[in-house]
Amino acid sequence: MKLKVFKNDGSESGESDFDIPVFEDGKGLQALKEVVVAQAANNRQGSANTKTRGEVRGGGKKPWRQKGTGRARAGSTRSPIWVGGGVVFGPKPRDYSKKINKKVRQLAFNRALFERANDGSLVVIDALDIAPAKTKVADELISKVAPKGSVLLIDATYSETTFRSIHNIARILPEEATTVSISDLLQCDNVIATRTAIEGLIARSKGGSK
Repeated sequence: MKLKVFKNDGSESGESDFDIPVFEDGKGLQALKEVVVAQAANNRQGSANTKTRGEVRGGGKKPWRQKGTGRARAGSTRSPIWVGGGVVFGPKPRDYSKKINKKVRQLAFNRALFERANDGSLVVIDALDIAPAKTKVADELISKVAPKGSVLLIDATYSETTFRSIHNIARILPEEATTVSISDLLQCDNVIATRTAIEGLIARSKGGSK
């Protein structure tokens, strides 16, 4: 597929062909949905916890006698219908994680990469040449390539100076080609990858390093 290519200074240099997997129908969309849902579920802590009437402190004494008061009978002040009482069917700590097969994850990654390339939001920059290493310089460079919207910036590996220049720009999400997730590929408005990074992404699409 053809992708726009930008020079180190942010100026456009034309288009180049990249060996990105191509889909002609809806293949992979269901896998993409399953993986995105699974990744969101796997990020859940599952630590929500409530106490039942048997776990709430107190309530051992009967509030009033059974008969003769004119009030409804009550056996404990920790009943769920009382303020300060237990919770019925409340959340308990649990594991929300979902298992996704390797082939399904691979198909979803390929489809996500195709979607970004197909809609024109994936572009390539020769290299992240930020000099001097300042946030203002980095912001100006990225703004030439993607003037508006959030940006997923992918490099093979980030030098310390480059990462320090871009990591505190609110609209930029820096990731490395070997660790960028499928959700990362989909959540930002723009995806900018260096030439070495796009090679790493293509290698992953062919079943290379994960």
